[in-house]
Amino acid sequence: MGAIEDTYADLETDEVSLDEFREAVAEKVEQMGGLADDETAAMLLAHELQDGEVNGIADVTPEMDEAKFVGKVVSVGELRTFERDDEEAEDGRVLNVEVADESGSIRVSLWDEQAANAAGELQVGDVIRVAGRPTDGYNGVEVSADRVEPDPDTEIDVQISDTYRIEDLSVGISDVTLVGEVLDTDAVRTFDRDDGSEGRVANLSLGDETGRVTVTLWDERTEAVEEFSPGAVVEVVDGYVRERDGSTELHVGNRGAIEAVDADVEFVPESTPIEELEMDDVADIAGVIRSMDEKRTFDRDDGSEGQVRNVRLQDDTGDIRVALWGEKADRDIGPGDEVMFTDVEIQDGWQDDIEASAGWRASVVELADGATTTVSGDDEPSENAETGLDAYADGTAPEAASNDAGGDAADSADTDGDADGEDVEFTGTVVQARDPVILDDGTETMSVETDADVTLGQTVTVRGTLRDDRLDAEEVR
Repeated sequence: MGAIEDTYADLETDEVSLDEFREAVAEKVEQMGGLADDETAAMLLAHELQDGEVNGIADVTPEMDEAKFVGKVVSVGELRTFERDDEEAEDGRVLNVEVADESGSIRVSLWDEQAANAAGELQVGDVIRVAGRPTDGYNGVEVSADRVEPDPDTEIDVQISDTYRIEDLSVGISDVTLVGEVLDTDAVRTFDRDDGSEGRVANLSLGDETGRVTVTLWDERTEAVEEFSPGAVVEVVDGYVRERDGSTELHVGNRGAIEAVDADVEFVPESTPIEELEMDDVADIAGVIRSMDEKRTFDRDDGSEGQVRNVRLQDDTGDIRVALWGEKADRDIGPGDEVMFTDVEIQDGWQDDIEASAGWRASVVELADGATTTVSGDDEPSENAETGLDAYADGTAPEAASNDAGGDAADSADTDGDADGEDVEFTGTVVQARDPVILDDGTETMSVETDADVTLGQTVTVRGTLRDDRLDAEEVR
């Protein structure tokens, strides 16, 4: 083969045939006035053809002058017309097509004659080759197509589905229909737009058997947070997926909808064990509430009043203080309830310990008894497994809690280790009702030797002598 044929073979392209490539090389040589031979002209053309090629749709960025990629059509919109600025010009036509590959998805806009032709021919499941100009669109990166050609010989491993599951969502997908259970709702927030109008935004958390996602509602769609309560099953229609701070979110604007449906959805919580949490993590944690402090209010720098309530959450691996901010401090939860806190930020806490902060991005999900606790040691809880605080009522509280009971209690009582002990008074919530009784005041635990009849979740005050990290109660009230 000659230089032209060798260069063409290296291209591995279907955009032009070999004969078309030869003609283009001849034109390039003529354009350059003899400054380039066939080999040089062929290499220049090859570079032009390859410019903009991406490995996957996820690599397309708005900064690119042109992008070329292959993808599978996952949805075809309606052909729409619009008036151009030139009143004498014919109406324009546009067709939006959702295209995906294994790396992600993107919206492709076809215009005028190309849009009209595609509206009658393009089908979901077709594989097409696209060349066009990327832009930063309303739903993320979009491509305004210059050329669209069928590519039936290329295989794209993308699932085509009318209804998505949460695990199927990826950044850039639009026209999403998804059914899920409402796990939590947030308050509506307002903001000022650049044009001076007021916008509204709110979040709710949805779950299904494959995971959990934050749904961001805009303007009129924010009414859903007041219409639906946790436990309701809803269908999101015409949503679109965006990324925020590294997390995938499903957005619903005025073109979308969220409606109640009669369907069975099972949310399976997945959380990070408390003992594995590290500073600066953003995590989902789940367990049993062992104790809850009184709600506190404070003044913000802008003069408004804020509020916070601390709870202590325990799972099979340890326990952690969780700070509930704003309206989350008003949630009707208490000792013995099994809950999941999502998107909490792990921060420095009291006495060099870590704690979890549940701010506006976090959700509070109330779980069924037994959803987070197992006491049999098996992967599945046994038929007689105890749940809630009862799961920790056998004298084998997690090691972290037991250590707190010894070290922190001794420090707070300022004991000197003498056999005579130290007189101590301690108030806390009963988190273990058997021998020994264990109390928790939100910052530390105390092992108590007593014959008094106490119940899980009860708040009691004990007074007695602290010896060897255990309080020998003389009075329980």
